[in-house]
Amino acid sequence: MSARDRKLPRHRAWPLTTTDITECLGPYMSRVTDLRFLTGHDSGSIALGAAWVAPNARNYGRGIHPDTVGFRIDVHPVDASERATTRAVLRAHALPQLHEWITEAITADETWRLTGHQRYWRLTEGRLIHHDEA
Repeated sequence: MSARDRKLPRHRAWPLTTTDITECLGPYMSRVTDLRFLTGHDSGSIALGAAWVAPNARNYGRGIHPDTVGFRIDVHPVDASERATTRAVLRAHALPQLHEWITEAITADETWRLTGHQRYWRLTEGRLIHHDEA
């Protein structure tokens, strides 16, 4: 679907497609509970984000719905003029790292799985850097 159909300004574009992510993750795509193509505020240099949504209780003791437990992937829009370059870098480096991160998370111990985790891939001056948050 075109960026205009998804209400993305003309000067912005998503660097990846659902097909790119599905091809990279293969059978692990079934573990992704939410794949979002963001349209909101400028994410700065962030091009791709991933999160592990843990089955921990939030909101003063209330649990979260079991269907939300799993991986969330966010594709951030980039300048349309940089889309092709960004896509090539993400496909070559970030998507294999995402696959590895999900593989490790699936086999992680219970302590890791009971805590939410996030990873962001930033593209700054042609360099791809990832950053983890827990």
